[in-house]
Amino acid sequence: MEVLRNVTRHKLRSFLTISGIVIGVLALTTMGALAENFNALLDGGVTYFGSNIQVGPPDGQSASLLPISKIDEIKQIDGVAAAFASYGFSAKPGQITAVSFGIPDTIVAGDPAENNWAALKTTFAQGHQLDASSTGQVVLGSTIDKEFAKKIGDTIDLPVKPSDAKPDFVNHAFTVVGILNPTRTAPDTFAYINVADGQTLLKDSLPVAIRDQIDVSKITEAINVYGKPGTSLSDLDKIADRINAQVPGVKAVRPSQLVNSFKSGGAIFTAITTAAALLALIIGGLSVVNTMFMAVAERVREIGLKKAVGATTFNIMGEFLVEATLIGIVGGVVGYGLGALITIIANATTPPGQSTLFLVTPNLTILAIGFATVLGAVAGVLPAWRAARLDPVTALRNE
Repeated sequence: MEVLRNVTRHKLRSFLTISGIVIGVLALTTMGALAENFNALLDGGVTYFGSNIQVGPPDGQSASLLPISKIDEIKQIDGVAAAFASYGFSAKPGQITAVSFGIPDTIVAGDPAENNWAALKTTFAQGHQLDASSTGQVVLGSTIDKEFAKKIGDTIDLPVKPSDAKPDFVNHAFTVVGILNPTRTAPDTFAYINVADGQTLLKDSLPVAIRDQIDVSKITEAINVYGKPGTSLSDLDKIADRINAQVPGVKAVRPSQLVNSFKSGGAIFTAITTAAALLALIIGGLSVVNTMFMAVAERVREIGLKKAVGATTFNIMGEFLVEATLIGIVGGVVGYGLGALITIIANATTPPGQSTLFLVTPNLTILAIGFATVLGAVAGVLPAWRAARLDPVTALRNE
């Protein structure tokens, strides 16, 4: 009868121990998936801004535009291989965006040839790239396409007219010629158009009184500068310095400054994952240690009998380590499964137009289940060693 009660108590403690590990690994999985998603977004920024130089107006200059002729001056700088005009506009001006870790819907205008230089590559789920000399065409990122439920050949009015639009608000109909595959970074919420269309939108954004007085074909909002393929980040910094020294009226930002800002943001979310791992360690580790020590106390006679008939220290340790490891594996698999299910449901219910918050990666899967397995094994070492060190004669006498 006593043996039956011991078995029942041990099963109950094992269940509670597994539950503790489940809670810890669930936290690790959900927080880790949040961190993985955010880091994917930041990695996109590191990839893009680490491969080119952003050039804009000098600090303190009231005007936010540059003469497009600055492109030719920049191309003369040693190390510069290509330079492109760039324009950006809010796709939904005046709209209050819900809290999101993603980039807001943005219209990006540029030369399609720039894609050959950019390190952040995009691929097409449907359709094709913008025709270089076309107007009225748009390529949609995966998230903005889902938001507006567009397919190839459909039209979309950009920018989207706000409900409180002023009488002079203007937008234009664009034909969707391409839809991008998801990248989990900025391009997912971008609508890409050609330079000529970007200049048209720029003109529309100017006050009515001066719209017809400014030749928008001669100005740009920014200039994206590229070195030769394979140019290192440090060399791009040097090119930026040369642009600042030799081209008046512009401000070239060192790529390393932008890259470092993205990386510092990633460190914050890495800390979140680490905190979740520590939570799992504290909850699960203490639970496993407690359960296994109690198991040793309840099975003293059993251990003594096994050692009396020839069981070795290695046999006894192995038995308890296997049990502790199995507890870790079961808790890890269940905790990971529940955490992954939560992230899947959360992503599936994300409103159209908002970026999903979670990303479960193979690395996260290995981390969560592997962490729980190792946790169980390590937490079982001391109880297993105690069991193996029991003296069989003393154990049987005490019983």
